[in-house]
Amino acid sequence: MQDLVGITDQKGKKLDLSLIRKKFPVLDQLVNGKPLAYFDNAATTQKPIQVIDALKSYYENDNSNIHRGAHTLASRATELFENTRNSLKSFINAPSAEEVIFTKGTTDSINLVAATFGKKYIKAGDEVIISTMEHHSNIVPWQMLCEENNAHLKIIPVSDSGELDLQAYKNLLSDKTKLVAVVHASNALGTINPVKTMIDLAHEQGARFLVDGAQSAAHLDVDVQELDCDFFTFSAHKMYGPTGVGVLYGKRELLESMPPYQGGGEMIREVTFAKTTYNDIPYKFEAGTPNIADVIAFNAALSFINELGKDAIRKQETKLLNHAFESCSAIKGFIPVGTASDKVSVLSFTINHMHAFDVGMMLDASGIAVRTGHHCTQPLMNRFGIEGTVRASFAVYNTIEEIDRFHESLTRIAKRKN
Repeated sequence: MQDLVGITDQKGKKLDLSLIRKKFPVLDQLVNGKPLAYFDNAATTQKPIQVIDALKSYYENDNSNIHRGAHTLASRATELFENTRNSLKSFINAPSAEEVIFTKGTTDSINLVAATFGKKYIKAGDEVIISTMEHHSNIVPWQMLCEENNAHLKIIPVSDSGELDLQAYKNLLSDKTKLVAVVHASNALGTINPVKTMIDLAHEQGARFLVDGAQSAAHLDVDVQELDCDFFTFSAHKMYGPTGVGVLYGKRELLESMPPYQGGGEMIREVTFAKTTYNDIPYKFEAGTPNIADVIAFNAALSFINELGKDAIRKQETKLLNHAFESCSAIKGFIPVGTASDKVSVLSFTINHMHAFDVGMMLDASGIAVRTGHHCTQPLMNRFGIEGTVRASFAVYNTIEEIDRFHESLTRIAKRKN
């Protein structure tokens, strides 16, 4: 395999794609009699063996509830759990580990902010700004909040190329704006949004800013202090980690001022029937027994990313995306959706106006896994006047050879329609 020519890891060692692929057991299988080409990484990435081993090791050796036990297994499990929090602090350059909160996923993180920050700070007549390209998870919680509090939801439009209209965004901002919530990288188009510029503009108006980093955390360097974002959210399962684990970063002064999200164990300091006092952050927002095993295994995924380095990962993924776009653009009937100049490794398209599901099923017959439909971005699909797209999304373990198979299959599918 020649895909990684010139690409080196964090230590300057040349990357070997065959060795990287061997870390992912699921890739070594036939689907419908053909070698699996997994191009659904924007939905969830596959898991390297060290993540699987970490999960297995916890249940075989350390299984115990955390924080409250006095015995050895509880101490070991607690240490492993909190090690992941400390790793995440470094991963996003948070000022402190206490500002890193574990949730069920990006959706849960956004709902937490809407239910707590929104409850305290967004009142009747206030405004929340989101964009046309948001995932439903970054639309519906704000709709619900605005309906409940009689606030107003404002929408940033998207250009024909799939980029946010920054002038329109500037015009939407006002002293009534209390929060802006925007995706860092679009799950449906791959567009990377200029969130740093947008954050600075929001802060000039006294507004807070939430970044949906579900599609950026595995691909882009994230420094929450440099961004100066007020909240940053992402999910483990989109970055080689387990499902059921999310992260919410929030600035300390905001987290400490926000009311709890849920009531129960761990989030309390003292309970009486007269009054309950709440724990310090992050535990104030982590009621009940958390997803201990998967949080611990997430640390192995972070190590995998750090060992390769995001620069190396991004170079490989960009190479794959460029090759896929250039080869598929020559197919008669191939229509790309989202052609922004700055993208993560997402190729969204239609073929001869065929139904996306039909194209996806025909690709699956060739062992090629893609995502089809509206990708939980129905307003964005409406903006482009389509029901949905076929989405191929690439990760570091994908190959040029797989892209070529993808191109050959799409060529045959397109000819069926002509």
